[in-house]
Amino acid sequence: MDHNVCFLVSEHPFLDARIFKKEAKSLHQQGYQVTMIVPRKKGYLFDVDGSIFYEQFRSSVFGHEGINVITYEQRHPEKRIKELNHNLQSGHHHRFTDQLTQLGIEQKADYYHAHEFFSLYSGIGIKRALAVEGKQTKLIYDSHELDPDPLIEQPQNIYNTKKQMLKLMLNELDYVITVSSSIKSWYRSINPYLPTEVIYNAPPLTPDHHPGQGYKKGLTIAYEGVMNQNRGSFHKLIDILEQCHKTLRLNLIIIGGEKAADQDLKHLIPPHLQENVHFTGWIGYDAIPSVMKGADLGWIDLDTAHSLNQRFAMPNKFFSYLNNGVPVLANQSKDMQTFVETYQCGHVVPKQQATADDYVQALHFLDANRDKIRTMSLNARQAMEAHFSWEHMAKRLYAVYDRLAKDRS
Repeated sequence: MDHNVCFLVSEHPFLDARIFKKEAKSLHQQGYQVTMIVPRKKGYLFDVDGSIFYEQFRSSVFGHEGINVITYEQRHPEKRIKELNHNLQSGHHHRFTDQLTQLGIEQKADYYHAHEFFSLYSGIGIKRALAVEGKQTKLIYDSHELDPDPLIEQPQNIYNTKKQMLKLMLNELDYVITVSSSIKSWYRSINPYLPTEVIYNAPPLTPDHHPGQGYKKGLTIAYEGVMNQNRGSFHKLIDILEQCHKTLRLNLIIIGGEKAADQDLKHLIPPHLQENVHFTGWIGYDAIPSVMKGADLGWIDLDTAHSLNQRFAMPNKFFSYLNNGVPVLANQSKDMQTFVETYQCGHVVPKQQATADDYVQALHFLDANRDKIRTMSLNARQAMEAHFSWEHMAKRLYAVYDRLAKDRS
């Protein structure tokens, strides 16, 4: 069995939880030789919170935790979208001159695993070039999100060009991995013959966990991920806290929060509410369970009316909450709602655009029904143990590679 895998990355930080912590490390543990080709910004690698590694990872090629890392300067291919479409339509590799493609060709790997729309484009160029050399390789598209999204605000010509490019690329790759059943169905509607697997963004199972949500007085909401003026619905969350201030003891734990270049959010919290909000900052991947222990509910608020990707989303934080026995409080989105209803592990506000008032009403209902919180907490943990922790997802990943290996033989 051939074991050389090359991850192609055009946008994500190289220590991204899904790409590095889960998939690359899991394949390495399974005996694969894994190389990642990842972007720098102005000569430096960047962390998951956007901060720059000025002192670390300075070499253009290095090893980290068993993974080979090759770096290049990040470009912005979306500015050349018409040219890229023309290159795809040409049917050959000669016009694929970007550095990611060229570095990928040099690896002569058995498997290429692309993680974004534009790294998939480079993967097509790599596969074409190696085929000319007589090298059979397999190309996987790990679609973390639905792109292009027909509902977001964008120039129609850009959307049409990207949709045309996607159809061409799907015809040449070998497997799609994605993060929700609805996104899988969306890809299958474009190419019904394409092998597709869902691998959820689930963390490894938290060890020695004992669910205990809903027992102490008041409620504590956890939020995990980026939160700034534009993401995470920060102002809505503070409005919820304000409305509950006199009727319900409500606290917030914000795990992650602002990226390095963002404005400090702490000064936007009214003085009388500041003691109710705890910012953990960006912490290590393995430290998340310890700071989430005090949470009764995990909050997810998405604008599913104006984004098909968000409507179909199953984000990291969703499974992180469940992994720690924290029931989810979310607004209406297709895949999360189906999951919550199936496993009775959360509460869904039935609106694509939920208001602070909607969430406050839900919180008062849950506060008055503590047994429901406790049951949802147990159900959340049991679902992760039985079906959805990364230990289960890794088996799906290995099965994809096993099937592709059989195709190569």
